[in-house]
Amino acid sequence: PTCLILALDASGSAAMQRLAQAKGAVQLLLSQSYARRDQVCVIGFRGAHAECLLPPTRSLVRAKRALAKLPGGGGTPLASALQQCLLQALRLQREGQTPMLVMLSDGRANVTLAGLGGRQQAQAEATELARHWAQTGLASLWIDTAPQPEPCAQELARHMQARYLPMPHLQAQRLADAMQREQALA
Repeated sequence: PTCLILALDASGSAAMQRLAQAKGAVQLLLSQSYARRDQVCVIGFRGAHAECLLPPTRSLVRAKRALAKLPGGGGTPLASALQQCLLQALRLQREGQTPMLVMLSDGRANVTLAGLGGRQQAQAEATELARHWAQTGLASLWIDTAPQPEPCAQELARHMQARYLPMPHLQAQRLADAMQREQALA
Protein backbone atom coordinates (compact mmCIF):
# COMPACT_ATOMS: atom_id res chain seq x y z
CA PRO A 1 0.00 0.00 0.00
CA THR A 2 1.06 3.57 -0.73
CA CYS A 3 0.65 6.62 1.46
CA LEU A 4 0.96 10.05 -0.11
CA ILE A 5 2.32 12.56 2.42
CA LEU A 6 1.24 16.05 1.41
CA ALA A 7 3.05 18.94 3.04
CA LEU A 8 1.09 22.17 2.54
CA ASP A 9 2.72 25.55 3.02
CA ALA A 10 0.04 27.72 4.64
CA SER A 11 2.38 30.59 5.52
CA GLY A 12 1.92 34.20 4.52
CA SER A 13 3.99 33.66 1.37
CA ALA A 14 1.45 31.06 0.22
CA ALA A 15 -1.37 33.17 -1.14
CA MET A 16 -4.88 32.22 -0.06
CA GLN A 17 -5.85 31.28 -3.63
CA ARG A 18 -2.96 28.81 -3.82
CA LEU A 19 -3.88 27.31 -0.47
CA ALA A 20 -7.48 26.85 -1.61
CA GLN A 21 -6.32 25.10 -4.79
CA ALA A 22 -3.97 22.85 -2.80
CA LYS A 23 -6.84 21.88 -0.51
CA GLY A 24 -8.95 21.09 -3.58
CA ALA A 25 -6.17 18.90 -4.98
CA VAL A 26 -5.96 16.93 -1.74
CA GLN A 27 -9.67 16.23 -1.93
CA LEU A 28 -9.35 15.10 -5.57
CA LEU A 29 -6.43 12.87 -4.65
CA LEU A 30 -8.34 11.28 -1.81
CA SER A 31 -11.19 10.48 -4.17
CA GLN A 32 -8.74 8.88 -6.61
CA SER A 33 -6.73 7.08 -3.93
CA TYR A 34 -9.84 5.51 -2.42
CA ALA A 35 -10.27 3.38 -5.55
CA ARG A 36 -6.61 2.30 -5.38
CA ARG A 37 -6.80 1.68 -1.61
CA ASP A 38 -4.01 4.22 -1.03
CA GLN A 39 -3.87 6.55 1.92
CA VAL A 40 -3.18 10.27 2.21
CA CYS A 41 -1.56 12.10 5.11
CA VAL A 42 -1.53 15.91 5.37
CA ILE A 43 1.12 17.98 7.15
CA GLY A 44 0.34 21.71 7.34
CA PHE A 45 2.96 24.29 8.17
CA ARG A 46 2.69 27.95 9.09
CA GLY A 47 3.62 30.16 12.04
CA ALA A 48 6.13 28.50 14.35
CA HIS A 49 5.72 24.77 13.57
CA ALA A 50 4.33 22.09 11.31
CA GLU A 51 1.55 19.80 12.43
CA CYS A 52 -0.04 16.61 11.19
CA LEU A 53 -3.51 17.78 10.19
CA LEU A 54 -4.57 14.40 8.92
CA PRO A 55 -2.97 11.11 9.92
CA PRO A 56 -2.90 8.52 7.11
CA THR A 57 -6.47 7.91 5.98
CA ARG A 58 -8.74 7.06 3.07
CA SER A 59 -11.60 9.09 4.54
CA LEU A 60 -12.67 12.02 2.39
CA VAL A 61 -14.88 13.36 5.20
CA ARG A 62 -11.96 13.47 7.68
CA ALA A 63 -9.76 15.12 5.06
CA LYS A 64 -12.28 17.87 4.35
CA ARG A 65 -12.66 18.56 8.08
CA ALA A 66 -8.89 18.67 8.65
CA LEU A 67 -8.25 20.92 5.65
CA ALA A 68 -11.01 23.34 6.65
CA LYS A 69 -9.12 23.95 9.91
CA LEU A 70 -5.94 25.07 8.12
CA PRO A 71 -5.79 28.87 8.11
CA GLY A 72 -3.17 30.79 6.17
CA GLY A 73 -0.60 33.35 7.31
CA GLY A 74 2.50 33.63 9.44
CA GLY A 75 6.04 32.41 8.98
CA THR A 76 7.35 29.43 7.03
CA PRO A 77 8.66 26.66 9.34
CA LEU A 78 9.93 24.55 6.47
CA ALA A 79 12.46 22.58 8.54
CA SER A 80 9.70 21.61 10.96
CA ALA A 81 7.58 20.43 8.02
CA LEU A 82 10.41 18.33 6.59
CA GLN A 83 11.08 16.86 10.03
CA GLN A 84 7.40 15.93 10.47
CA CYS A 85 7.30 14.39 6.98
CA LEU A 86 10.45 12.39 7.63
CA LEU A 87 9.11 11.02 10.93
CA GLN A 88 5.79 10.13 9.32
CA ALA A 89 7.48 8.45 6.33
CA LEU A 90 9.78 6.34 8.48
CA ARG A 91 6.84 5.22 10.65
CA LEU A 92 4.84 4.29 7.55
CA GLN A 93 7.78 2.40 6.10
CA ARG A 94 8.17 0.39 9.35
CA GLU A 95 4.48 -0.51 9.02
CA GLY A 96 5.09 -1.91 5.53
CA GLN A 97 3.69 0.99 3.53
CA THR A 98 5.38 2.92 0.73
CA PRO A 99 5.40 6.63 1.58
CA MET A 100 5.83 9.34 -1.02
CA LEU A 101 6.22 13.02 -0.19
CA VAL A 102 4.65 15.86 -2.14
CA MET A 103 5.84 19.24 -0.88
CA LEU A 104 3.84 22.31 -1.91
CA SER A 105 5.90 25.37 -1.08
CA ASP A 106 7.97 28.19 -2.49
CA GLY A 107 10.89 26.91 -0.38
CA ARG A 108 11.55 30.17 1.44
CA ALA A 109 12.10 29.10 5.05
CA ASN A 110 12.13 31.83 7.71
CA VAL A 111 11.31 29.98 10.96
CA THR A 112 13.85 27.71 12.68
CA LEU A 113 13.17 24.33 14.27
CA ALA A 114 13.04 26.16 17.61
CA GLY A 115 10.14 28.21 16.25
CA LEU A 116 12.16 31.43 16.04
CA GLY A 117 12.73 33.83 13.18
CA GLY A 118 15.99 33.74 11.28
CA ARG A 119 15.99 33.16 7.54
CA GLN A 120 19.60 31.97 7.23
CA GLN A 121 19.41 29.39 10.03
CA ALA A 122 15.91 28.30 8.95
CA GLN A 123 17.12 27.69 5.39
CA ALA A 124 20.20 25.79 6.65
CA GLU A 125 18.02 23.54 8.83
CA ALA A 126 15.63 22.90 5.94
CA THR A 127 18.59 22.00 3.70
CA GLU A 128 19.92 19.55 6.29
CA LEU A 129 16.53 17.84 6.62
CA ALA A 130 16.15 17.73 2.83
CA ARG A 131 19.45 15.82 2.73
CA HIS A 132 18.13 13.43 5.38
CA TRP A 133 15.10 12.78 3.17
CA ALA A 134 17.38 11.95 0.24
CA GLN A 135 19.20 9.40 2.41
CA THR A 136 15.95 7.47 2.87
CA GLY A 137 15.72 6.83 -0.87
CA LEU A 138 11.98 7.54 -0.74
CA ALA A 139 10.21 9.20 -3.66
CA SER A 140 9.38 12.88 -3.47
CA LEU A 141 7.99 15.67 -5.59
CA TRP A 142 8.50 19.38 -4.90
CA ILE A 143 5.79 21.56 -6.36
CA ASP A 144 7.02 25.14 -6.38
CA THR A 145 4.00 27.35 -5.69
CA ALA A 146 5.82 30.68 -6.22
CA PRO A 147 4.64 33.00 -9.03
CA GLN A 148 8.08 32.51 -10.67
CA PRO A 149 10.39 29.49 -10.24
CA GLU A 150 12.00 29.99 -6.82
CA PRO A 151 15.74 29.17 -6.46
CA CYS A 152 15.21 28.13 -2.80
CA ALA A 153 12.64 25.53 -3.83
CA GLN A 154 14.85 24.27 -6.66
CA GLU A 155 17.81 23.93 -4.30
CA LEU A 156 15.83 22.08 -1.62
CA ALA A 157 14.34 19.75 -4.23
CA ARG A 158 17.86 19.00 -5.46
CA HIS A 159 19.05 18.22 -1.92
CA MET A 160 16.03 15.93 -1.40
CA GLN A 161 16.59 14.28 -4.78
CA ALA A 162 12.98 15.20 -5.47
CA ARG A 163 11.44 15.86 -8.83
CA TYR A 164 10.95 19.63 -9.10
CA LEU A 165 7.83 21.01 -10.74
CA PRO A 166 7.12 24.76 -10.87
CA MET A 167 3.38 25.42 -10.80
CA PRO A 168 2.85 29.19 -10.62
CA HIS A 169 -0.81 28.95 -11.62
CA LEU A 170 -1.85 26.29 -9.16
CA GLN A 171 -5.04 24.50 -10.15
CA ALA A 172 -6.51 21.62 -8.15
CA GLN A 173 -6.99 19.24 -11.09
CA ARG A 174 -3.55 19.98 -12.56
CA LEU A 175 -1.95 19.46 -9.16
CA ALA A 176 -3.81 16.19 -8.59
CA ASP A 177 -2.76 14.97 -12.06
CA ALA A 178 0.92 15.80 -11.34
CA MET A 179 0.80 13.92 -8.04
CA GLN A 180 -0.88 10.93 -9.65
CA ARG A 181 1.79 10.81 -12.38
CA GLU A 182 4.51 10.93 -9.72
CA GLN A 183 2.87 8.08 -7.80
CA ALA A 184 2.84 5.97 -10.94
CA LEU A 185 6.58 6.59 -11.44
CA ALA A 186 7.48 5.80 -7.81
